[in-house]
Amino acid sequence: MNLFALLEKGFPKNREDCALETPDGLYYSWRDIDRATAMMANLLKSLKLPLGSRVAVQVEKSPEALFLYLATLRAGYVYLPLNTAYQESEIQYFIENAEPAVVVCSTKNFSWISKVAFKAGTKNVFTLDDNRSGSLLERASHCADQFKTVTKADDELAAILYTSGTTGRSKGAMLTHGNLGSNALVLNKFWGWKEGDVLLHALPIFHVHGLFVAAHGALINGSKMIWLPRLDTAQLIKHLPRSTVMMGVPTFYVRLLIDPNFNKEVCKNMRLFVSGSAPLLTETFNNFQKVSGHTILERYGMSETVMLVSNPYQGERIGGSVGVVLPGVEVRMVGDSGKLCGPDEIGGIEVRGPNIFKGYWRMPEKTAEEFTNDGWFKTGDVGRWGGETSAGKVPNHYLCIVGRNKDLIISGGYNVYPKEIESFIDDMDGVEESAVIGIPHKDFGEAVMALVVPKPGIKLNGQTMIDALKLKIANFKVPKRVEILESLPRNAMGKVQKNILREQYSH
Repeated sequence: MNLFALLEKGFPKNREDCALETPDGLYYSWRDIDRATAMMANLLKSLKLPLGSRVAVQVEKSPEALFLYLATLRAGYVYLPLNTAYQESEIQYFIENAEPAVVVCSTKNFSWISKVAFKAGTKNVFTLDDNRSGSLLERASHCADQFKTVTKADDELAAILYTSGTTGRSKGAMLTHGNLGSNALVLNKFWGWKEGDVLLHALPIFHVHGLFVAAHGALINGSKMIWLPRLDTAQLIKHLPRSTVMMGVPTFYVRLLIDPNFNKEVCKNMRLFVSGSAPLLTETFNNFQKVSGHTILERYGMSETVMLVSNPYQGERIGGSVGVVLPGVEVRMVGDSGKLCGPDEIGGIEVRGPNIFKGYWRMPEKTAEEFTNDGWFKTGDVGRWGGETSAGKVPNHYLCIVGRNKDLIISGGYNVYPKEIESFIDDMDGVEESAVIGIPHKDFGEAVMALVVPKPGIKLNGQTMIDALKLKIANFKVPKRVEILESLPRNAMGKVQKNILREQYSH
């Protein structure tokens, strides 16, 4: 079934009810969503795009950006969200690789994005801004406000999400209507969504968490969303008393705890706080419980799988554990010997289920490499069933993530792969080599740090390098700190020992 049709089944009977509210006083009804998505879908249809065309979108968060996503589904095309922090070299790769038929960008970026898109063969480039303006809305305003949702099979593509690889080359995870729909249905029941719930939405919508978990959750339940453009602690505290559900990355909870205006009274109507996209410190878990009276529900998922595991809504939520396997999903731990791990044994996490992606866009060899012969997806993360955490003994059916793909850095909920950053640094004048690691950061969980070795006779300046990188890559990937070293530690095989660097600079 078309994912939009599935979500629409949850819309309330009274389409005049408020579906979405913004801090500046704008109210969108469910009928507004129906009309806006129909007009945008009619615009896309009028372009006579080939079957399976991709619609690439890099715009600031707005209600209209959400409607564009829904319209793309409704019209039967494939949605491709792009992080708003991506710079020209990154956007160029995505557009050349995905070959979208339509690109939508902010007006401020139109001059350079349109050049990249037209050069890659894209014929349609529109603008969409967060103040309800842009050529997309101007064109759509002339289209009919009724549209018959295109029928799609469960295994047809709904979206492509680019997720970086350790080689530095981004991979497009292909998610189907069935992948996303099955997960939305499971989470609706597992997290106890009910009539009258109000979602406080402050996450970005180019990411699994904000788009496929948070927004889908509210839509399929017919729940109103209070739509914040970005993380703003004062705005969260202002709107929490009128909300019942909030989803965030650990940074949200760290910042709330710092604010003296955050207390139990603010949270009196809240039903559920969800945390994901990065590890939640047990200290934050415990402190939030004391200050708010609520226990954060931590869960685990990936771009390739959406949600896999979650602490229970009804049942014990344990700090340091991501919880129990979701209904319909299978998770196993495989040791180095290839044998399945028992309780408290560490192994690689492999998963299977209706939510697991179809494969990597135009990378059949990489897809085959990441799946086992019996159809399990190798997540690259390392975990164990049960065991001891700083919070105490964990039951054997609860999953603990004890590590991950050793080079991966998660900063503020975003994945950062060192190899990609190293390639930019190594190309800089005077650089002999570099190593990028993650170091603990109170606000972001981990911060990016670069260790750089200059060429003989060259003097490098760390801040100058940081400033240069800000012009080349997304800000969340830019090192917060650069140290200049004479050499990097290596093992007998000549491989840089990042574990030594992490140990040295993590204190």
